[in-house]
Amino acid sequence: MRDHRELMDHWGQGGEGATSAWRRTARAFAAAVESGRLDLPLPGAGATRERWAALADLAGEDLSLARLCEGHADAVAILAELGGPRPEPGSRWGVWAANPPGPSVTASRDADSWLLDGTKQYCSGARICTSVLVTAAADDGARLFAVDTELLEPDVSSWPATGMAGSDTLDVGFARVPAVPVGPPGGYTDRAGFSHGGVGVAAVWYGGARGVARTLLSAAAKRDIGPHALAHLGAVDLGLRTVRAALDLSADEIDADPGDLRHEGPLRALRVRALTEAVAADVLTRTGRALGAGPLGHDEAHSRAVADLTVYLRQHHAERDLARLGELVAEAGDTW
Repeated sequence: MRDHRELMDHWGQGGEGATSAWRRTARAFAAAVESGRLDLPLPGAGATRERWAALADLAGEDLSLARLCEGHADAVAILAELGGPRPEPGSRWGVWAANPPGPSVTASRDADSWLLDGTKQYCSGARICTSVLVTAAADDGARLFAVDTELLEPDVSSWPATGMAGSDTLDVGFARVPAVPVGPPGGYTDRAGFSHGGVGVAAVWYGGARGVARTLLSAAAKRDIGPHALAHLGAVDLGLRTVRAALDLSADEIDADPGDLRHEGPLRALRVRALTEAVAADVLTRTGRALGAGPLGHDEAHSRAVADLTVYLRQHHAERDLARLGELVAEAGDTW
């Protein structure tokens, strides 16, 4: 298994800025894993509020780092729920489950083993993770597999964007790569933890929005920013507190019904994610309108946080997710 020092010499291609960004994140991610900072309570284990808070705090520091940490924590939870292999100490895990139009990964049997072929898109930590959970299409349905990353082929030219550059999110090629099945066909999406994990992503969005908003709060503490900017700050405060209350409520509900016996998980996740996305987008707009171009042009950390959050929020599927939410609300009847 490669340690974080070896990562600095591995896959050195790419522009200087992009290389610097992902290497910086690689060091921070390895340190977070090795320090035990990512040994988070499992969703539904009675301390889900603590899990959400830890993810939000990481996002407030660095969204690219939080993206990898959330993936690692999610992978650990999935392995526990589906009875997969126990992560080795110091290993850095990710979950590569995006399935957009275009190239995909297929799984085939070879005697008593499984092999993966194809290209998986949006693989965060492509050169940083030591092991990953990957979704692939098999003859018996969609499956989840555990894969060691040493035999994979990241396309270092596949993420030229500035936003989330540090997350090392690349297209990755699979060429008859050995894989270990985790759970039954359809097990990845059919489990209760799938919805729980979706709320975990919202906790990261919330932390990212909170980090952007702190620039506005800091400005208001230092000088007179005027009534219009203060109005934006008031609206930002209301939005962020509403999201935090929704995250806390979701954590309590998950702890009360970890197996989702009430079948409320999908509706809960869609609601929290939609609310968080809307508030985070509003935070971006209001902070920009309140402070103008100054922080974007002169504060590197703030401008990077804005770019990262803008990209990360698009993990939400916008009107498609809202339409699905509407369908579930219509089926449930009066839930208000």
